[in-house]
Amino acid sequence: MRRREFLLSPALSLFPLGPNFAQPVPLQTQQPLGLNSYCLRAMRWRDKELLDYAASLKLEGVFLQDSTDPDSGNLAHWKEIGEYARELNLHIETGVGAVLPKDSAQTEASRQQLLLGIDRAKAVGSPLVRCLLAADRAHLPPGTIDQHVETMARLLRSVRSQTMDAGLKIAIENHKDLQAWEMREVIEAAGKEFVGSYLDTGNPVFVLEDPLTTLEILGRYALCVHLRDSVIYEYQDRSGADARLRAGAMVQWVPLGDGVIDFVTFIRRLRLIKPDVYVYVKPITGRPPQLIPYLEADFWNDYPKARAAELARFVALARRGAPYGKHMVVEDLPGRVTPEPFVAALQFQQKQHMERSVEYAEKTLNLGSRWRAS
Repeated sequence: MRRREFLLSPALSLFPLGPNFAQPVPLQTQQPLGLNSYCLRAMRWRDKELLDYAASLKLEGVFLQDSTDPDSGNLAHWKEIGEYARELNLHIETGVGAVLPKDSAQTEASRQQLLLGIDRAKAVGSPLVRCLLAADRAHLPPGTIDQHVETMARLLRSVRSQTMDAGLKIAIENHKDLQAWEMREVIEAAGKEFVGSYLDTGNPVFVLEDPLTTLEILGRYALCVHLRDSVIYEYQDRSGADARLRAGAMVQWVPLGDGVIDFVTFIRRLRLIKPDVYVYVKPITGRPPQLIPYLEADFWNDYPKARAAELARFVALARRGAPYGKHMVVEDLPGRVTPEPFVAALQFQQKQHMERSVEYAEKTLNLGSRWRAS
């Protein structure tokens, strides 16, 4: 067995790689580093302001995700933003949101959303179009995972010619919906010649997966990689009115380097698998811990084909984790508008957490190159 094959072998992945992996990543290729704009949404910046901020941090790229710019509905805006990014010497990527149709009546609407994403990506100069299936596993439509895999693959194949004619690829984000091996089935079924992975490290923990497992399964399909850290710790409570035991693991997103994810090992392996992809810092913080009740029997109704070895690896993360011990303003709650008195605090926090995370990515993970000239 050659050294590369050994380092990537499944057997090795089940074991920690020793205390030396806590050291900074040795200087090798400096993969280009960028930021994900979604993490700064409390700033209420327009797209050009986001690009200016990325340039001020001496980054190489921006993933413009879920733009809230008032002009984002106009294709001319995306062309203008692409030109501005090139003036700043910034690589730019973008896409759309969830596209898995809830039923057959919504298939064409989902297809049109992908086509819109293709038009925007081509206009702005993005090499890919990001999308995802659903917000999380609970919001998948009725049906089995196998059915969702086939529906998504069929939807993607319906825009294959438009995607390839535009010189693009579709990058599916592993969200809180599918485990990595299920996402691999979507990519393979749709066609890996034009579909790949938007590999996110913050979402796998919500589907009982160590991000290192995600990397081993989806790494070779990665079109971009987004880094987000998590604290994970064991939890049980019977204090509710019905005295029902709630048990499993709590998960909370934190700034890069503050959680339990072994990013040093992650980046070393990424460089073996895909040394040329852009890596984006994506510290979505300000949200409360969330219980993953994997010790409750009915939880497993949604995971009929879960794999024991992958669960064991996730449990190992929870057993060495602890609640987040640093200050955090917890006011970024999905589905709720942030009360105005908390907006300034969230703005300060999102900017601080982004800059701390960028520094960790540069100084500890040895990512990026532009900052080295300063």
